[in-house]
Amino acid sequence: MVDVPSWRPDRFAQRRPYLIERARLTTELRAVFTTRGFVEVETPCLQAAPGLEPHLAGFSTELLGHDRQRARTLWLHTSPEFAMKKLLAAGMEQIWQLARCFRNGERSDLHHPEFAMLEWYRTGADWQAIVDDAQALLISLAPGGLRRADAIVDPKLPWDFVTFEQAFAAIGIDDVLSIDGDVDALAAKARAIGARVGDGDRFDDLALRILGERIEPTLGFDRVAVLHDYPVSMAALARKSPSDPRVAERFEIYVAGVELANGFGELTDAAEQRARAEADLALKQRLYGETWPLDEDFLAALEHGLPDCAGIALGFDRLVMLATGAKRIDDVLWSPVVEA
Repeated sequence: MVDVPSWRPDRFAQRRPYLIERARLTTELRAVFTTRGFVEVETPCLQAAPGLEPHLAGFSTELLGHDRQRARTLWLHTSPEFAMKKLLAAGMEQIWQLARCFRNGERSDLHHPEFAMLEWYRTGADWQAIVDDAQALLISLAPGGLRRADAIVDPKLPWDFVTFEQAFAAIGIDDVLSIDGDVDALAAKARAIGARVGDGDRFDDLALRILGERIEPTLGFDRVAVLHDYPVSMAALARKSPSDPRVAERFEIYVAGVELANGFGELTDAAEQRARAEADLALKQRLYGETWPLDEDFLAALEHGLPDCAGIALGFDRLVMLATGAKRIDDVLWSPVVEA
């Protein structure tokens, strides 16, 4: 059967209540950030590189020169992170943005190839300050609670802070930090609890699979959950913790089993950032036979000096889903991207 276009009045009527609420939430979030002293910024979707995450697929296009003869390949960003950090290096201190982002090949109840990312940063602050911002935002936007299936989660209740190590210990995998990077040791522990182990798994592949299949579905039901203190091998763009060299200042926020946001005490060391970026792109080449360019302008900004800062990327469409009780991300998008 041919899918009914999203603009058809009968189909649109089913989504209309969610979309009207989306508009209200967008207005409200601007008020929240203004009250908390943030400046709204806008950065271009077209970038020299889409990001660094090895498992993401991107969209590319060509930028023509003024003579329409020369062309340069640009990418639609997977996140506004690099561009916003350049603004921090330029001297901005508290910034936020509701950005259109693009990730090719992603489509599920919680994923869409074009989506809205709410991202904000504070200089001179730690990641706990960002969590405080997030709680204030959720309380303001969803005072009646966040909903997923039969679960109703009140963001006003004290949030549940769980370390990565505690979360794994709760399912029978003890001392995960002591075996960080040792895939054989993690595989043995995973098999002991009946978790799936794939051929050729790396440590973070297996850890993320266990997280996704065994831990995430249990997080954030009694109250909003913050999973934090990831192993250093899974630091992504987070800095190492100054209080515990085994962990990185990476955290994720969960509501009713849904990953809502991913944040960091940000890595500011340009040399370490370059090394991590090159390793990620080399992994992408090995796994998928393709790579992305390095954003040298971003690395130059870090070399110039990125101040101590913390930031977060929150899936705004998912937040709308949780605030309205919508089941699928398509239900909260004004015009969903057509299927391939």
